[in-house]
Parts: sequence; structure tokens; C-alpha cells
Amino acid sequence: MIRLVIVDDHAIVRSGLRQIAQAETDINVVGEAADSGELLDVLRKQDSDVVLMDISMPGKNGLDALKLVKERWPTTAVLMLSMYPEDQYAVRSVKAGASGYLHKNSPPETVIQAIRTVAKGKKFITPELAEQLATHIGQDADQPLHERLSDREYQTMSMIASGHTLSQIAEQMSLSPKTVSVYRARLLEKMRLKNNAELTHYALKHKLVE
Repeated sequence: MIRLVIVDDHAIVRSGLRQIAQAETDINVVGEAADSGELLDVLRKQDSDVVLMDISMPGKNGLDALKLVKERWPTTAVLMLSMYPEDQYAVRSVKAGASGYLHKNSPPETVIQAIRTVAKGKKFITPELAEQLATHIGQDADQPLHERLSDREYQTMSMIASGHTLSQIAEQMSLSPKTVSVYRARLLEKMRLKNNAELTHYALKHKLVE
């Protein structure tokens, strides 16, 4: 029996995923969490095989939570779930230790297949993700500027390019506006950009935002 923990800050999404999983005879949902703090509490109390986790959460985002889980429970497979296209966060997720990456538009049968695959200790790699990984192999020396950003800086860049203000970003990331301003300054320096307009142009040109 696969012991599954579902992590998403939207109760209706957790409920839908639970229904999909519980319809299968070999999967048992042993816990749910709305954020990284709740997830860590669940994992301390309950043995699990797979964590199905949204990448966008209040406080620590999914990538931060992923790193904590792999550090403390290395044998637990983490399957990232996101509304973002695979070319935005999939490679970062796998590099950080995720066993797979699913778009939220994935059909239920794909979600179940992914859960079963990673529960066996294997990677769940879609053709799109395989293409992204292949593109990144051996590119570190000649990588795009946005690939040099930390996960927090990348998240800040994506939200600025999507039209969010620093205050909105700070609220969603559970950080102070001052901290977000520091991330903004760092990412502009790393990417050799002068302002938000140039950043947005870069993000659109490289299809980092929809």
C-alpha cells in the first residue's frame, strides 16, 4: 500500500486529489497539509512513501519544502504539482530532489501513474520534462541568465513579470517588502537588467511567463 501525503493550500484541490487517490486500492492518503509547516508536522507523525506537493504555497514555497523533506526524509519520494509550465520549474524541482513534476491540468490517470512510479523509487519524467532536462545537460557554463538565479529570486522574477507589486509578492511569499526588494536587486544584477520593464521583456522573450 502506497502511503500518500497531499500538500496544497487550497482545500478543494486537496479534496479532489484525495478522491482521485482513494479510488485506487493500492493508495492510502495518510495525511494532508496546507503549507510546509503542516507538512513537516505530518511527516514527523506519519510514515509516508510519497508526498504530492504544490509548488506555490504561502510561507516556504514548494521548492524550499522539497529540500527540507529530502534532507530529513531522504527515502520519501516527492512529486511536485504545479500550474506553471514545465519549462519554468520542472528542471529546478528535479535538481532539488523531486522524483517528478506534474502540471495541474494532468488527467487523473497520469497523476495515479506518477504516484505509483515514484513510489517504486523511479523518476516520473514526461516527454516535455525529458526535453527540458536534455537541454540543460552540459549547459552550466553557457546557461541563460535566469538559470543563475536562486529559487527565491526566480520566483520573485516570475511574479514581477506577471504584474505583481513588491507588496503583493511579499504577502504571497510571507516575507517583508524589504526582503523582496533585496531579491529584486540581486536578480536584476545577476541578469544585467536595469528595471522591471527590462525584466518583464526578458521573461516574455524567454517564455518564462504566460
